[in-house]
Amino acid sequence: MEPGICYIKPEYLVSEINEAANTENNETNKRKREDGEEIEAGGKKKWDKKERKRGQNKNRPVFKDERYSHLCHSLIDGTGGQPCSLPNCRYVHDLDSFLAAKGEDLGPECYVYTTKGYCARGVSCRFAKAHTNELGRNLKREDYDEKAPPTTCNGVSSELQVRLRKHEYDFSRSKELIKLAEKLRDARKQNEQKEKNGKQEQSVETVNSSSETINSSSTDNKDKLEKEKQEEVKEASSQAPTLTGCAIVDFPTGRDADQKPAVDFREKLVLSPLTTLGNLPFRRICKEFGADITCGEMACAQPLLKGMGQEWALTKRHQSEDVFGVQLCGNNPNMINQAAQVIYETAQVDFIDLNIGCPIDLIYQQGGGSALMRRTNILELTVRSCAALSNRLPFTVKMRTGIYADKSVAHELLPLVEEWGASAVTLHGRSREQRYTKHANWIYIEECAAKAKRMPVIGNGDILSYEDYVERRSLAPHVSSVMIGRGALIKPWIFQEIKEKQAWSPSSGQRYEILQKFCNYGLEHWGSDTKGVETTRRFLLEWQSFLYRYIPEALQTAPPQKINARPQKYRGRDEMETLMSSGNAADWVKLSESLLGRVPDGFSFVPKHKANAF
Repeated sequence: MEPGICYIKPEYLVSEINEAANTENNETNKRKREDGEEIEAGGKKKWDKKERKRGQNKNRPVFKDERYSHLCHSLIDGTGGQPCSLPNCRYVHDLDSFLAAKGEDLGPECYVYTTKGYCARGVSCRFAKAHTNELGRNLKREDYDEKAPPTTCNGVSSELQVRLRKHEYDFSRSKELIKLAEKLRDARKQNEQKEKNGKQEQSVETVNSSSETINSSSTDNKDKLEKEKQEEVKEASSQAPTLTGCAIVDFPTGRDADQKPAVDFREKLVLSPLTTLGNLPFRRICKEFGADITCGEMACAQPLLKGMGQEWALTKRHQSEDVFGVQLCGNNPNMINQAAQVIYETAQVDFIDLNIGCPIDLIYQQGGGSALMRRTNILELTVRSCAALSNRLPFTVKMRTGIYADKSVAHELLPLVEEWGASAVTLHGRSREQRYTKHANWIYIEECAAKAKRMPVIGNGDILSYEDYVERRSLAPHVSSVMIGRGALIKPWIFQEIKEKQAWSPSSGQRYEILQKFCNYGLEHWGSDTKGVETTRRFLLEWQSFLYRYIPEALQTAPPQKINARPQKYRGRDEMETLMSSGNAADWVKLSESLLGRVPDGFSFVPKHKANAF
């Protein structure tokens, strides 16, 4: 058996069809022409003067819904609503034409109305008949409790948004912490320089002491110099902020000075913060399958400080997420610390994570993400100041092995991050250059974890089954917990498998129920109107670009499946299983239509995530 191939039982193999291959080649050539790559006769490539940039994922079709999908809020509850008071309202005010353009309902039951007793989308809901009467009025069930707390928290309020945009938010605490961190860094550098100079002088004095010409007067002078050095070091240390191992303690921590950290990161299953795909409905699915700790998608510090609602939406948390964190990304310690302060003071989170492993070119070229692994002065200020924000709120760091595949630096950086105050570190066993190619280096993860004194180290990379989990933990006994990213995207029930210590092979019907549940959670989160339905569809299709990689164990010759192994071409045990295993985006759209109704005219989809590795 060749490595990198997942072998399928003979009865499920499908022979290659030339016509299908030719069709695929024609579609590929068409896409390449659209991207600026010309094809010569015979199928050979002919590059234009300006080569097509690879990996940028440009010219993706973006669906924009029509104006009729936005009904004025004054008409949401149907006929007889209050007239719109806004003179320049941009939304639709003709209820009859809106209802005619909306089309038929997608189903007889509205999930939001069934679970909550009231649907805020009213007549614009694509399941409106489930909660409207003969007169077209939106209904509320008798058991609906208007005072019930919301199931989702965080995000940005209008009042906070105004304060951030007008620069009226008080960041004096953050600025003071940055100043203290700068003093601490400078004092550390002075001490290191003096120790270095002292060692050099000591080596010279050792050579001189071997000479028989040394006399007692020179010995007295040496003692005086040593005393003067010790006094200077003490004076510099007294001017620096006080330390307790790693954190700044001479700045008042306020309301939680006597509280202990809220999160224990040891022996946990952590869901990785996943850009685009780690949305709230997906995290709810993973929580139901046994994930212990969840983290929101990577949020950039600058848009957060500008009060951008789209970025603040990444901090939203569902009530089922009992241990939840927010991941920040940035290239400036002042900006990152201010964003951390706002989140700490206004949002309900259990920890804040700093991303210094993001390989995206746009982030890296601006000095953020994995670029911070080589900007140690900036990283030190960021970690020291953010860790000092609160004794209760842990500050963690997620990193890769390094920037280049042949030059790992995490073993040098991890002990420093612990010294600067991080509560935990997650290490992904690949470099930025590797992205997701090659296998994650768990032997190196163990080498780094062994250097930590008390700080938990979370290992990450290439876990798709319980067997993978056991193997990685045996390779890295010093690793405290495990973080799972792509493995959870391919099979979100991996957390259940690890906790039950056995594989679970769901049927196509059970997998379809997971998709249905995701759609219900999406409609609850993004809305059940036309815009919410299409948003849910887009995230479902993005997730399906990973879900189709799952291969049922009954079809494999040698399970369990490995994360980077491509399967032979196969068919499923039934029609639905075959459809779910298709790598064609058109089949994913068909699957979404069975859940969310027909796609709008002109709809097309290209997956956002195109990893080099399978």
